[in-house]
Amino acid sequence: MTRTSRRFRPGIGASVLTLLGLALLIGLGTWQLQRLAWKQALLAEIAARTTAAPVTLPARIAEPQDWRYRRVTVSGHFDHAHEMLIAAGRGWQVITPLLRDGAPAVFVVRGFVPEAKRSPDARPEGQISGGATVTGIVRLAPSRKGWFTPENVPAAGRWYWRDLDAMARAAGLGEVLPVFVEAEASAPGGWPQGGVTRLDIPNHHLQYALTWYALALVLLVIYILAGVRRAKER
Repeated sequence: MTRTSRRFRPGIGASVLTLLGLALLIGLGTWQLQRLAWKQALLAEIAARTTAAPVTLPARIAEPQDWRYRRVTVSGHFDHAHEMLIAAGRGWQVITPLLRDGAPAVFVVRGFVPEAKRSPDARPEGQISGGATVTGIVRLAPSRKGWFTPENVPAAGRWYWRDLDAMARAAGLGEVLPVFVEAEASAPGGWPQGGVTRLDIPNHHLQYALTWYALALVLLVIYILAGVRRAKER
């Protein structure tokens, strides 16, 4: 037996568990670095698209992913009779179908209103009649609601998340674009208040990666110290 082996005896079980732990922790750290690269690319894409000149929203969209966060203009007339309100903190987000000639309607997120402006009668200037052109940011429809988000109740006009299909049925629309357009500007009179697009996407993947790698280092140090102590005890 060598002098080194007499000074370090970790044991087979501890060695196997440590190797498995190191593989898991290093794997998680590496995965977070991959997520970091993906998130940085996404943030760069969002920055480029939200600052570019707006383009005309097409009549139909085959690949919604290709349009996310793009600035667009779209023209039509608002169907105020089917305006919908989604709960948003201490107020509401106003979403109204924009009907287009010869093309599917598109839901426009016109902006935020406080409880006092919930009723359209409290903001008559914003109920635009005739043609309207909206400049805004394209957002994708969520695939499902969040874990703690209440269920929508369309029959009662209670909406808590953007369920595109249910909203289209509630508005009596046979076909709608598979995206929302969040208006940049406020409506006449200031309500609804536009610019609800949130771009503060968290990016903590580097911290997570460093945490996993640090835990791997701690595990390795513990393994070495335990092996040295076990050798001394023998």
